[in-house]
Amino acid sequence: MVLTYSQKFAMGKSMPNFSLPATNGQTYSPDNFKDKKAIVVVFTCNHCPYAKLTKPKLHNLDKLYKDKGVQFLAINSNESKNYPEDSFAKMKEEHYNYPFLYLRDESQEVAKAFGAVCTPDIFVYDHEQKLAYRGQLDDERPDDNLPLSQNEPGYAKDIKAALDKLVAGQPPDKNQKPSMGCSIKWKE
Repeated sequence: MVLTYSQKFAMGKSMPNFSLPATNGQTYSPDNFKDKKAIVVVFTCNHCPYAKLTKPKLHNLDKLYKDKGVQFLAINSNESKNYPEDSFAKMKEEHYNYPFLYLRDESQEVAKAFGAVCTPDIFVYDHEQKLAYRGQLDDERPDDNLPLSQNEPGYAKDIKAALDKLVAGQPPDKNQKPSMGCSIKWKE
């Protein structure tokens, strides 16, 4: 595992265009989400311990925010020849899938267009599909002795603060900590 931190970006950058297949058999692009107050794009995968740590949090955040106009998208861009657990077939298995859209970026062009470098790498876009947040869910790491409980103040605090602002029509705080995780597994 190569620990990698997400890179700082200037806020306000438009969401890159894409057309990706999802585990539900449909294909999606940013046009499908024009009516949303915010779009959370998480580059993730099935095998990374950091991605595994964030998965239940993403499930809970989706429950908390989907009725508030927030769309969550998980995108797996890892190559699957050396990481078969990250294949599209495995993504479709129930224990890997998400309650929201899980998309496959087989060519890895979408990850490159976004500037994604790690799993998870989190991008949050506002109602105009402009980048408003690029950072971590919270301070928890896979090697922490006890995982944060959903009721603890630190649980997903960074992204919740950003989403609460966006849902209220305000920009998130500009002081954003980078997300960290395994490097995206690029094709040779």
